[in-house]
Amino acid sequence: MHLEVSLRVLRCLLRAPPTATPSHVTSRSLTTTFTGPWNYVRGQRCNPATVDGRVIKVLEPATGGVLCEVPTSDAAAVDDAVTCAHAALPAWRQLSLRERGRLLMRAAAVIRENLHDIVNLEVRDTGKPIWEARLDIESCADAFEFYGGIAPSVAGQHVPLANGSFALVVREPLGVVAGIGAWNFPMQTAVWKVAPALVCGNTFVYKPSQFTPVTAVTLAEVLRDAGVPDGVYNVVQGEGETGGLLARHPLVAKVSFTGSVPTGVQVMRDAAAGVKAVTLELGGKGPLIVFPDACLVNAVKAALMANFLSQGQVCSNGTRVFVHRSILGEFTDKLVTATRKLKIGNPFDDDTTVGATIHEEHARKVLSYIDSAKREGCRVLCGGERELLTGPLAGGWYLQPTVLADCTDSMKVVQEEVFGSVVALLVFDDEEEVVARANNTDYGLAGAVFTKDLQRGHRVSAALQCGTVWVNTYNLYPTEVPFGGYKHSGVGRECGTAVIDAYTHTKTTYVEMGDVDCGPLYQD
Repeated sequence: MHLEVSLRVLRCLLRAPPTATPSHVTSRSLTTTFTGPWNYVRGQRCNPATVDGRVIKVLEPATGGVLCEVPTSDAAAVDDAVTCAHAALPAWRQLSLRERGRLLMRAAAVIRENLHDIVNLEVRDTGKPIWEARLDIESCADAFEFYGGIAPSVAGQHVPLANGSFALVVREPLGVVAGIGAWNFPMQTAVWKVAPALVCGNTFVYKPSQFTPVTAVTLAEVLRDAGVPDGVYNVVQGEGETGGLLARHPLVAKVSFTGSVPTGVQVMRDAAAGVKAVTLELGGKGPLIVFPDACLVNAVKAALMANFLSQGQVCSNGTRVFVHRSILGEFTDKLVTATRKLKIGNPFDDDTTVGATIHEEHARKVLSYIDSAKREGCRVLCGGERELLTGPLAGGWYLQPTVLADCTDSMKVVQEEVFGSVVALLVFDDEEEVVARANNTDYGLAGAVFTKDLQRGHRVSAALQCGTVWVNTYNLYPTEVPFGGYKHSGVGRECGTAVIDAYTHTKTTYVEMGDVDCGPLYQD
């Protein structure tokens, strides 16, 4: 009875006259302070019921100061969130696809109407320049619009069979989905998982990175203001142990993870113990190949996009830039000139193009790769050092964008994912050679080819072993197309319509319209 009442109330709200249409939604005001609480369960911010004293001191990348203090979620807190999501599942999955899609469209409107506040939170959480954060958050609204828009088309099949019999193939939600997110695109990482999962009728428990805990909870308030019922989306905070508790929870049907390869392997192990489905979006070491006939200005622009967005902390980056020998000098000069013009500074300034690295430990790791490259014989053409800022920004770790020359395929900086603003320039002589070298990696997330030759562009893109290939551009991620990798770069896909398969079961119902034909098994 409670379920039927809930469904009737929800449907009445969804059909209310357009004082709250997708184009205009009144928000109850999103939290813009950093005082917490930081978990979100049953439609409200909350602290874990039991706190064992473990508190994460989250640092603001731009200043190095403490941004907030976040209690770690233990087994009881994880169980509470998952149980809440499981309880919300029956009513949520009973809504029609159109009804769920309408709520996602409203979430897009809430994001757009609160864009300024959400962007400011994201900048303080990540240290990236504000114009980049603005694009990231706008893409979250785009994702909700896309999945809200395609919701009615997430259909099954009617398959005619012999003698008038037929089969019905229907899609059903998996159940409770656990998401474990990354710190480089905190809200976007969450939305790429949450939007398709919710439209398919699943409920969700999300654990953001311990370095960027803020906007995952903001997303919860967005969904609340859009009208998504309490318990459908929940947030727990913590480090790797909390993620493991979530992945191993018996009521969790699927785990979607974005992050490093070692952590992804552990998530897969945890999920395998319960035979759970997984999606893993992991690291990359993308090749960007520049042929002699390429437009060099566009190739240089793409190299900047492929290496210096978000301080180089992007899994799909094209950090191995292969340049044909005949144009190496000209390309290098143009790239170094453009790189030196990038402005390191306050992430809240619109003219800043390089913000703060996420934290000191990671900055030192990036610098160690540059030191290793120099020891192995690379030349640093520009950058390669920490930029010391003054005033409130003195405690932040700002790294100069770096271009390395005289690189070879065997060098550590070429082999391993640096996850920082470091370009390795490599020279090649012919197409067959460069394709073989580009594919000689454990990773396979993304890559690019720059050429004016249409046949060559198709030929090389077909030969590259990676999930996304850009021709004459780089690092664009429209929600409409799938994103994911080959080899160690991951399992499964996010975005596009392909992701619907990742968040649904198919159930086949065979309907026999005649008598059962069992051959010689039955005798009158």
